[in-house]
Amino acid sequence: MKNLIVLVLGIVFGITLTKGEIISWFRIYEMFRFESFHMYGVIGSAVILGVIFLAIAKRTGWKTTEGQPYDLIEYRKGWKRYLFGGAIFGLGWAMTGACPGPLYILVGYGYTMVIMSILGALLGTLVYGVLKKRLPH
Repeated sequence: MKNLIVLVLGIVFGITLTKGEIISWFRIYEMFRFESFHMYGVIGSAVILGVIFLAIAKRTGWKTTEGQPYDLIEYRKGWKRYLFGGAIFGLGWAMTGACPGPLYILVGYGYTMVIMSILGALLGTLVYGVLKKRLPH
């Protein structure tokens, strides 16, 4: 039952991203050229909603998938890791024209070339897993 709920939520999320033109290469191109507020508005709305839902989760005692309460999540300090990781993420986003989540939606739309981007993301994750102990955290 839990998997069915996740599947339905994923489908609804995919439809929402598609209808909001979040998967559009043109919209992403506009964003990186600072020509449109569309994507910044969507991302800003998502951040605000995330803050609201996290506050609700903390107050009502929701638990993570590992069973921990949200107020016990350890946040690491230090801006360099976020700057470096964000730069890598942004470069990949700009080069592929798609954020990692919508890549799967694009494959569903028939843009099979996007599979190369998915494989690149998986390879990057694998390389990180191998090098994790040697990287500064």
